[in-house]
Amino acid sequence: MLTCYQPAAIAGKWLPLEKDGLHDTSNPGLKLLQSPAEALANLPPDNAGNQVNWHKAMEQGLINPRSSLSGAKEPEILDLDILMEDTRGALMVLFPHKVHTQWLDCENCHEKLFKYETGATPISMGDILNGESCGVCHGAVAFPLTECNRCHKIPREQ
Repeated sequence: MLTCYQPAAIAGKWLPLEKDGLHDTSNPGLKLLQSPAEALANLPPDNAGNQVNWHKAMEQGLINPRSSLSGAKEPEILDLDILMEDTRGALMVLFPHKVHTQWLDCENCHEKLFKYETGATPISMGDILNGESCGVCHGAVAFPLTECNRCHKIPREQ
């Protein structure tokens, strides 16, 4: 599913707004919008989603995202990884707070989506695929849910 936040892309090429299936082609204001190819072409490439590696773009200083809607708060960067072991036989997930808190203030996710206490919030792929928990962003504005290996990458010891 495509959203306005994730321009349609095919093999690294962005579709013009008139052909993305999202915008009203009869709206004269469409001509005022910047094309995805123009807006995104100079950002670091990725092989999924909207074809942009947003984290790398931030690290390179090409973008400077606000951590909250108001933009009034500086992000509190938390360098803490959480190992999620209950993955029903799939590779385990190592959740990197640092990457997330460079973008978002803690209250974007806590207590609305996740309790502060590790393990207190049950998370399932079904919920994520239904746009809950991690799925609020992933699959909408962050890399898509088809990129399983970006989260599920920690093998279990044999």
